[in-house]
Amino acid sequence: MSTSAIDLAEYFDYLCKARDRLLGWVRDQPAEAYARSFPIGLGSIRATLVHIADAQRGYTMRLEGSEFSPADNPFSIDKLLELEPLISAWSGFNPRTRLALANLGDGARVIEYASRVLAPGKRLRGTAGGLAAQLFFHEVHHRAQVMAMLRQVGVAAQDLDYNNLMFDRID
Repeated sequence: MSTSAIDLAEYFDYLCKARDRLLGWVRDQPAEAYARSFPIGLGSIRATLVHIADAQRGYTMRLEGSEFSPADNPFSIDKLLELEPLISAWSGFNPRTRLALANLGDGARVIEYASRVLAPGKRLRGTAGGLAAQLFFHEVHHRAQVMAMLRQVGVAAQDLDYNNLMFDRID
């Protein structure tokens, strides 16, 4: 199935639904758990969540063909020290991501961009469909790390599978 034949915006809706549940678990913890150091992920729930939001912004802007720089980044660990401002900023950006995915167009469209993390100073080339996939898979990867951190503080973080959250129960 080609990328343009599937509803990427619907898949993004799933990410947001799973993310809301994850953020609820984080919100229910004492504030110190949000910034606590862990030997996995980006070292803390805060750093990992801010990174996911920042990456979403970057992939969205690349899909749109927009230029951006780290200087104008609202998703910075220095700017988002607490959970609620992150949730607010991230929620505010979600419609833009959903629209970029809904309007993806040709999934084979080539996109080139400067790497900020993987190979700083280098250029990367991929497809619009590949960037959309990376947006999804990147969040799931880091979401699993946050879930593992939550389990270390006693939260039974589980059951965020697509079928659990998006399929209708018929029996």
